Amino acid sequence: MPRAVAGPEIERLISLLARVPGLGPRSARRAALQLIKKREQLMGPLAAAMEDVLGKIATCRVCGNVDVRDPCSICTDDTRDPNLLVVVADVSDLWALERAGALNARYHVLGGTLSPLDGIGPDDLNLASLVGRVHEGAIKEVLLALGGTVDGQTTAHYVTDLLRESGVKVTRLAHGVPVGGELDYLDEGTLAAAIRARTSL
Repeated sequence: MPRAVAGPEIERLISLLARVPGLGPRSARRAALQLIKKREQLMGPLAAAMEDVLGKIATCRVCGNVDVRDPCSICTDDTRDPNLLVVVADVSDLWALERAGALNARYHVLGGTLSPLDGIGPDDLNLASLVGRVHEGAIKEVLLALGGTVDGQTTAHYVTDLLRESGVKVTRLAHGVPVGGELDYLDEGTLAAAIRARTSL
C-alpha cells in the first residue's frame, strides 16, 4: 500500500475527488494539486459554491431533473413546447440534450434503465409518473432519448409498450447514436442530428 505523501486533510480531498466519475486516483491527485496551487482562484470559490448549493439541491417532483427549485427551471419555463415530452435515463442525458440546443421541450427522467442483471426492474424507475403525465392529455409526442446500450433499447421497448394504449406518438432518437454509447459522451452535433432524424417505433 502506498504511503501518504501529504497530511490527512489533503489525502481525504484526493480520496473524495477520486470518487467522482471520470477521475481515477492519478487524475484526483492532479486535480487536488491544481486546487491547492490555485486555492485563492479555484479552491475557495469552489468550496463556497459547493456549500451554497448543498442545502438547495432539489429533485423536481414533475420531471426528476436536479435543480435548486421544485418544480425545476425547465418545468416552469412557459416557452417550452408542452406537446413534446423527452424521456431520458438520467439527468446527465437531459443536460446533454440541452447543450445540443436542438429541442425546446419538456423532459422526464426515468432514473436509470431496465437492467435485469443489476436487479433494476420497472418498479425501480420513474415510470408511473410518466404514464400519469402522458394521460393528462397535453402531450402529443413522447421522444425516447435513451442510450444505444442493450439496457437502453430494452427500456425503450418497454416504455413503448407501456404507452401503446395512450394514443400518443412515440418516437426515438435516430441512428447516429452509436450502439453501446451513452448520451452524455456524444458531441452536440451528433445529438442534434439524431434528434432531427428521429423515427416512429
